[in-house]
Amino acid sequence: MSHSSGAASPPARPGTSGQPSQPAQATSATGTPHSARLRKRVLPFGIAGAVVLAGIGVHSAFASPSADAVVAEVYGGGGNSGATYTNDFVELANAGNSALDLGAYSVQYLPGAPTASSKWQATPLTGSLAAGGRYLVGEAAGTGGSTALPTPDASGTIAMSGTSGTIALVQGADPLTCVTAADCAADSRVKDLVGYGTAVVHEGSGPAAGASNTESVARGTALTDTDDNAADFTAGDPTPQNSAGTGGGPTSPPTTPPTTPPPTSPPAAVKIHDIQGDTRVSPYEGKAVTGATGIVTGVRAYGSSQGFWFQDPHPDNDPRTSEGIFVYTSSSPTVSVGDSVSVDGTVSDYYPGGADTGVQAVTEITKPAVTKISSGNALPAPVVLDDTKVPDSFVPSAGGGSIENLPLRPSEYALDLYASLEGMNVQIGSSRVVGATDPYSELWVTVKPKENPTKRGGTLYEGYDGPNSGRLMVQSLIPTSTSAFPTANVGDTLNGTTAGPLDYNQFGGTYAIQARTLGTVKSGGITPEVTAKAKSDQATIATYNVENLAPDNPQSKFDALAKGLVTNLRSPDVVALEEIQDNDGAKDDGVVAADQTLTKLTAAIVAAGGPHYQWREIDPVNDKDGGEPGGNIRQAFLFNPDRVGFTDHAGGDSTTAVGITGTGNSTELTASPGRIAPNDTAWTDSRKPLAGEFTFRGKKLFVIANHFDSKGGDQGIDSRFQPPVRSSEVQRVRQAIIEHDFVQQLETADPKAEVVVLGDLNDYQFSPAVTSLTDNGKTLTDLVNTLPVVERYSYVYEGNSQVLDHILVSPNLDKHVDYDVVHINSEFANQTSDHDPQVIRLKP
Repeated sequence: MSHSSGAASPPARPGTSGQPSQPAQATSATGTPHSARLRKRVLPFGIAGAVVLAGIGVHSAFASPSADAVVAEVYGGGGNSGATYTNDFVELANAGNSALDLGAYSVQYLPGAPTASSKWQATPLTGSLAAGGRYLVGEAAGTGGSTALPTPDASGTIAMSGTSGTIALVQGADPLTCVTAADCAADSRVKDLVGYGTAVVHEGSGPAAGASNTESVARGTALTDTDDNAADFTAGDPTPQNSAGTGGGPTSPPTTPPTTPPPTSPPAAVKIHDIQGDTRVSPYEGKAVTGATGIVTGVRAYGSSQGFWFQDPHPDNDPRTSEGIFVYTSSSPTVSVGDSVSVDGTVSDYYPGGADTGVQAVTEITKPAVTKISSGNALPAPVVLDDTKVPDSFVPSAGGGSIENLPLRPSEYALDLYASLEGMNVQIGSSRVVGATDPYSELWVTVKPKENPTKRGGTLYEGYDGPNSGRLMVQSLIPTSTSAFPTANVGDTLNGTTAGPLDYNQFGGTYAIQARTLGTVKSGGITPEVTAKAKSDQATIATYNVENLAPDNPQSKFDALAKGLVTNLRSPDVVALEEIQDNDGAKDDGVVAADQTLTKLTAAIVAAGGPHYQWREIDPVNDKDGGEPGGNIRQAFLFNPDRVGFTDHAGGDSTTAVGITGTGNSTELTASPGRIAPNDTAWTDSRKPLAGEFTFRGKKLFVIANHFDSKGGDQGIDSRFQPPVRSSEVQRVRQAIIEHDFVQQLETADPKAEVVVLGDLNDYQFSPAVTSLTDNGKTLTDLVNTLPVVERYSYVYEGNSQVLDHILVSPNLDKHVDYDVVHINSEFANQTSDHDPQVIRLKP
């Protein structure tokens, strides 16, 4: 294939294609809040400003190595294209000397990249597992596969991912609730656990590698259990065996005379562009190929996705077919950039994070045999990505269906162009940074400098139909021992040439340059903002998501939050805080009180020169408000008693709904603080709105603090399903309608009621949820819409500057309010939170 190319080649750092890489999630639409973005990196090390689901690292043991029943084999590719078997399965084995009654056990499954709202699925077991025996659990069937399973001993309907997930053998049939490795390790019901692919939840140093539509992961015949999935499991042909000895388990004797296997097709001699094909998936998926030749353009020798990219220097004439591809070696590659190689292996369309997340596939070669032909060769000229090359339109629509089998149209859609260049050597020139360097050593640039710029140098996200096609993630293949990844803020410029293979990153919302050559950062000069000083007759009310604040956070975080509140926000009279955790943070032990968290924060504010704030909040029911398991996040009010009063009305608790009593000037809340409809299903696993009644200079103010349901589980804007499904939106719309009705009731009781609704609504100003809450401005005014368009953002995600946080006021107030989004976090590599706070100056 033929792509217009630009300058010569250069050098750079890490990526995310290939097998086991990073798991969260995530895998969600633009604006996925941090509570949905748990991820483990293949990077040398560096979602992003806001990882909240802790415990994904190495731990020494789970439920201690099992002496009897273990998970022996896991196969999630059943029924998929190119699959061996028609069903997914889990095989158990008993390494002990006594039978184990399985009637009190279940096999459970968790997606590889769970969010805070992810649920385990359970298949109850029956019967017993004999000493030295096997037990087969059949799961969901698909339309592919050539062979039926041996008769399962137990059957379920779980549709497991073929590439990434977690299987647990659990005492009891109640679904587990843990979604981190640490929490699952602490759950005494887990007898054995296996994470495979890129699974966040796994035992030991990493998940078992190599799962696919054609390969399972299995223990050896000795059933060794060291509580390290990466060490205990290897990939190979699936060999399901049931308790009767039927099937191909490692220790099973043949139950029928051996038969001559049908002849297999010889490996196909192919070019790289033959493998890539003209769609997003390969026509050779699951097939053996031989003789693919090209020049190595990048090497990744770290993490769980080790391998290299190589590219054919002799392209065809089809702009849809990529000439480059990733070779997954699973260990440090033995090739170098510039080597000419010939590769035999098996083609795999790999879905990083699991196909069930909706991500696009990366076509790669697995189980490779690599022959080096020569060294020191010139690299294929890079394709230059710039404003003239990248289309303005982002992705075609398929009416909600998959686009992966549609012929690519690289001249019409940016995502098609990137797919047609997958694995190829690309290059960008000096480009504006639109997403600051994050903890995973990655940043975002735009190759379209005129595409929706913000006032401070970002790229504005203005609607579902405009994802901003010029955004690209930049990672690096340069070892950190050689050169540190650059630290950049939004509005800076990545100066000079950045070049390397183009990879797909499920966390990037687009494709990523795995840089061999990396530009240098030129500062754009932005600094943290300071809001204007209020007049003495103005009440100041702010909202701030403090990102899972807990007493065990470093003192530096409390000090930075205090500085932001005192210096940048000028000590607001009232502050609605989101994500205040309980007194022991993410420890899931039933503690729900948060007085220690708030005491530590208010003390830091005093130390920073601020007022002696008091607070009001309501402790939630344990583990019922979502967020980090055990953290019990909630909203809380801080208020300066020297400036405002808080009217306490008894009766507010975690399950009692606040109401409205009286009319006119006598209108009051039945409980202050109180929670709005806390028992309604709208708030299942989500934070309940906190309503409070304040007074300022004799005037009554009703303030409602919010933290709506997260975007976890939504399909990403780069999903293979277009348009993507925003499944989480359903719950937020119900939340919005319930709160709208409460505010409307309040305004009906007192048409002059002064109402401020604020917080992290986890949605955009144009979203169905926010417009349902405001009733298109009839019930509430969304103040972000009063700002100039280039200033409408409070959060930066995947290189898009967007709105998740809001301050809304009753219509009789919107002419008496000064409103400011104070940019102190979202645009900076050094963040205290991933959200910017907002403040209003209000003259009641």
